[in-house]
Amino acid sequence: MDALTALHTRSSANILTEPAPTARQLDNIIKAALRACDHRSLKPWKFLLIDGNARQKFGELMVNVKSSADGKELEPNLAAKIKSKPMRAPTIIAVVAAIQEHEKVPTIEQVLSAGAAAQMMMVAAHAQGLGAIWRSGSMMFRREMLEGLGLAPTDQIVGFVYLGTPKVVKPIPIVDVSEFLERWDGIQ
Repeated sequence: MDALTALHTRSSANILTEPAPTARQLDNIIKAALRACDHRSLKPWKFLLIDGNARQKFGELMVNVKSSADGKELEPNLAAKIKSKPMRAPTIIAVVAAIQEHEKVPTIEQVLSAGAAAQMMMVAAHAQGLGAIWRSGSMMFRREMLEGLGLAPTDQIVGFVYLGTPKVVKPIPIVDVSEFLERWDGIQ
């Protein structure tokens, strides 16, 4: 698939199954992420691969983080639901902004760079025939999640890219670019 086709036809696939991405496909996904916009070449990213049995441990971490956030033990059905979330895809990549002190590159630029890396991953997955969805949620902002993933207190999770084989292929909606593009002429 050529680059423009991949960019124009990518959409999120929320129902993912085996087979998981191959080592070569994962390598291509990470290589694409490393081409994200990056002011001053700080490379302000970390990527954590969560697959196999680690997904179950990630589900347990999610339950612990949610329980800590609520200040009480979760009701068993809710705990089971949260614990099963990482099983929605065979592979997950946690995308992290590894914030660095820099006088010319503020934190927001580094977070945006990590977000751009996640988007590059999504397109690279699609270009290789994989399905992907970028998941987030309040738990990713919790100190307990950072600690549970072994991240630094200054790190910021920008999302979790779930990868696998799409079970359902959605039709690509036609978009009218003129609805989103305005010409600015500099006159107020």
